[in-house]
This record gives sequence, C-alpha cells and structure tokens, in this order.
Amino acid sequence: MSPQGKVWFVTGASSGFGRCIVEEALARGERAVATARDPRTLEDLVARAPDRVLAVRLDVTKVHEVQSAVSAALGRFGAIDVLVNNAGYSVVGAVEETSDEELRAVFEPLFFGAAAMTRAVLPHMRERRSGTIVQLSSAAGLVTWAGVGAYCAAKHALEALSESLAKEVEPLGVRVLIVEPGMFRTKLLGASFRAMPPLEAYASTVGAMRTYSIQSDGQQPGDPAKAARAIADAVAAGAPALRLPLGPDAIESIREKLTQVRANVDRMEPIARSTVF
Repeated sequence: MSPQGKVWFVTGASSGFGRCIVEEALARGERAVATARDPRTLEDLVARAPDRVLAVRLDVTKVHEVQSAVSAALGRFGAIDVLVNNAGYSVVGAVEETSDEELRAVFEPLFFGAAAMTRAVLPHMRERRSGTIVQLSSAAGLVTWAGVGAYCAAKHALEALSESLAKEVEPLGVRVLIVEPGMFRTKLLGASFRAMPPLEAYASTVGAMRTYSIQSDGQQPGDPAKAARAIADAVAAGAPALRLPLGPDAIESIREKLTQVRANVDRMEPIARSTVF
C-alpha cells in the first residue's frame, strides 16, 4: 500500500452514503476517486483536498464511462484499494404497478452497474492480490416489504452475486463486504425517490409504504456519517465478515426474516424429504 494510504473509488458520491464515505476516507488521510453523473457536485470535495481527491464523471449504466473512470483513477493514483458500489435510487410501487421498463431501469445502476464496476476493477486487484469490494446493499437485500419489490429484487440480486464473488476472489487476496443499512438520513427517499402510478387495489398494502416513505424522508434514525465510519473501520479490519448490517432496524428486520425462513423450512421439511427416489 502507498504511504499515502488506501485509494477509495466511490460511485454515487454526490450525496448520502457515497459522499460520507469519501469524507471519511479523507479524514483518515486517504485518497478518493469521487464519481457522479454531474462532477460539479463534487467540486467542494476536490477543493478540500485537491492532492487527494479526483472527481470523475460516471454513469455506472454506461460501460464506456465505467472503463474510462477506472483508467482515470489508475492514471492519477496508480491503484484502487477499495471499490464502493453505491450509486442508485429507490422505487415504491406494487409489482403490477411497475412496468418492465421501470423494473429494468432499477436494475441498471443497482445491479448491472455494480457488476460492471466490479469486473472493471478486478483485474487490477487480482494482479496486486489485494483489494476490497464494498457493495452498498440494504436490509432490503435480505428482507422484503409490500411496495418495494423492484428495489428489493435488485438488492437481493446484488447480494447473491456478491456471495458468489466472495467465494471466487478470497483465494486471490480480494475481500467482499456487503453493507446492509436500515433507514438512514440520506436522499434515498428524497431526490432519488421514484414512485410508480398507484392502483386503488393496492391502497391498503402499497399505500401504507408510500405514506411511510414520504413521512420518513428527513426523519430516518440512522446517521450516514457514522455508517461511513463503520464501513471504513470494517475495511481497515480486513472485512472480517461478509455482511455488515447497519442500524438497529436492520438487525431486527434481518433476524425476523431469518426466523421466518427457518420456520418455513421446518414446516415443509416432511414434504421436502418425501420427494427423493
């Protein structure tokens, strides 16, 4: 590692977790490649530490921008030690309310963009036999609620890909950290929030999620700066566990989901065991 510390490559760094992670890296004396679709939103980060911050335009859904951003990072700092796949947005709407176009649009940054970024940095990390890939998932990567099926599906897919990835790259010196925040005070429910046209049939189920999402904006209990600190601590410790839940609500909802899955398996075990030759 360079005596200047790790090089962090962070997608979606204009606000929320992404910005806080860049700020935390800088506070630790490390370097950061901060990316956003509009790099003008990153100018204050560059001004804070011009020798340690590179601002790059990046839409993770565009393959040529992924490749050029990684090349720019390596050209400036010579290494990428930590990749943070954070870019994306949230969606509320019943499955029936969500068109194919909207469903695919959700998957593009949350899943395909993260996969493209991962593939782009892996050759470099494999060559150095060092690096950490941080996947900003969500409690919704393991838990589901009515009205956020598209978002949950993309995060579930990212977690499955990341579990397999972790098994593949650990022998090569690369670590994977899946971060699962609960409700944190970011713009996930604000500027990045997208709502599908409502159908009356889902007023009692999805309607409750729509109301909760609107009322919760700006009132979430989680502090994103503290989340960034926890993520940086986990990376510094060598990502000792695959998953990092963040927030009491994430812990509680994930444990409840695991209890439900176990109960479901136990209930259906006699039927499952009866299907062999």
